[in-house]
Amino acid sequence: MHQAFQPDPDFVLLDVRSPGEYSRGHIPGAISFPLFTDAERATVGTLYKQKGKDEAVLEGLRIVGPKMAGFVEEAARLSPNKKIMLHCWRGGMRSASVAWLLQQAGFETRLLKGGYKAYRTEIHQFLDQKFPFLVITGPTGSKKTKILQALRDKGEQVIDLETLANHKGSAFGALGMEPQPTIEQFENQLHVELCKMDLNRRIWIEDESRKIGTVVLYEEFWKHIKSVPVLLVNLSIQERIEFLVDEYGNFPAEKLEESILKIAKRLGGQHVKAALEALELGDLHQVAAISLNYYDKAYLYALENRKAHILHRLDIDQLSYETIAEKIIQLANS
Repeated sequence: MHQAFQPDPDFVLLDVRSPGEYSRGHIPGAISFPLFTDAERATVGTLYKQKGKDEAVLEGLRIVGPKMAGFVEEAARLSPNKKIMLHCWRGGMRSASVAWLLQQAGFETRLLKGGYKAYRTEIHQFLDQKFPFLVITGPTGSKKTKILQALRDKGEQVIDLETLANHKGSAFGALGMEPQPTIEQFENQLHVELCKMDLNRRIWIEDESRKIGTVVLYEEFWKHIKSVPVLLVNLSIQERIEFLVDEYGNFPAEKLEESILKIAKRLGGQHVKAALEALELGDLHQVAAISLNYYDKAYLYALENRKAHILHRLDIDQLSYETIAEKIIQLANS
């Protein structure tokens, strides 16, 4: 099973790219240690294009010269044992120059071959693989994320895509969540989580559309999820409405209104009007019922393409999460 680079715990991993590059995506566990600020990098890059490598290198030296002592001091603070691995975008001049500087100060240094670019290629190669997934599916409000947590509590292996994406998947999914990672960073963190799994055992994962908020699942990975066996949980509309009211009912009305308006085109003008009127009256059960009308249609349409993969169906009305997890494990083992 192919795996992308994983940091050596004995070495502190420093990412010497600019802060902007780091924020777009970085190796989990890497510390931002920029050789240039974003503005400085832009200046050097422009010089390289307009006047060539020699001029760019000279400007880079002018910028870095006054910072050199600070780099060494900061590296010593981050790695008291003086063991450091470095990388930049392609594993080229930026990381090599910092490595040279730190070697002069007595550090043991390593360079990540190919840099972050090679790492990202390996991430996609890793996600191209087939994983032993079993999918939990069910209409919106079927408590799927809670069920995954209960399965994890029972010792099952679980990948929680919504937690990794900081989004619960629906138009209401950003409420109460931290800002979403970039797609790059989501994939990097997904790799970390999958590397914790025993790939000789099943891994439970929730059925998702390809987009989870602003995160878009890597195409081959998403196609694989759509091709594996599925366990379908059934929950009555009444229980789903109650669950959604419990889940989202404490958020401010203006936030709920924003979420309703995100699906206005798909709900249709009449349903949007009814949902907003119900929200104004504080009738959150009606808001949930109207929203489910749209989500259930979309779900049933998607389910048509999954029928051949449905392994088991389980009615979960009135059942505790522990009991649901136990029943799912029994079905999976049968």
